[in-house]
Amino acid sequence: MTSKATTWRATVLTLFPDMFPGPLGVSLAGKALASGLWVLEARDIRDSATDRHRSVDDTPAGGGPGMVLRADVLAAAIDAADAAPGGPKDRPRDRPGDRPRLLMSPRGRPLTQSRVTELAAGSGPLIVCGRFEGVDQRVIEARGLEEVSIGDYVLSGGEIAAMALIDACVRLLPGVMGKQASGAEESFSEGLLEYPQYTRPQEFEGRPIPEILTSGDHARVAAWRRAESEALTRARRPDLWAIKSGQNRPKNTTDG
Repeated sequence: MTSKATTWRATVLTLFPDMFPGPLGVSLAGKALASGLWVLEARDIRDSATDRHRSVDDTPAGGGPGMVLRADVLAAAIDAADAAPGGPKDRPRDRPGDRPRLLMSPRGRPLTQSRVTELAAGSGPLIVCGRFEGVDQRVIEARGLEEVSIGDYVLSGGEIAAMALIDACVRLLPGVMGKQASGAEESFSEGLLEYPQYTRPQEFEGRPIPEILTSGDHARVAAWRRAESEALTRARRPDLWAIKSGQNRPKNTTDG
């Protein structure tokens, strides 16, 4: 867990450090960054190249299209980040300890709100942004990279995915959001999608705010919101609903 004296830090290894902070520099995340509630460090992988051309990739072993990020260059970049101020020193290379080493990858485990909550509670991750056809498998294994996916599609690189992950974490940090409750009732916080939201005007193009939301009966409002969340989850995310309702739990061996 992060101590009060520790500032949450996101270190990003990328071939395009100028992409950062990007959208992380505005709105809630940007205000928190400017006020020192969290730290963003974008490091250029090419700084760890050893030739005059600053080469970071090579052709894939076994043939095929595209290029692959080299294990030696990326490993050196990771080690340099660990050795920098704020990085974990004197730690085995394949054991990141309390600072996760993440690789944004479409073949990774899907990012979930529970994983985001875990990452936000720690000291902050080191995130590798891949490019080209991928990353040499040996550096994934040698540096203990956890592959993370933000969806079943392919981006040009891991930078946008890294921004999404960082934004999801930063908004959970103490002092970032105005009201802690506003983060506790959102989609996925209880394994359900969020209920519909309404505000003034009372009527819009013939569509009024549901009467129950203006009734002043907090118990009825809470029950309505819960029912709406469950209905939306059943209709739009049957996979989540199956988990929430226990339909995909392993059958007990004592059951008939």
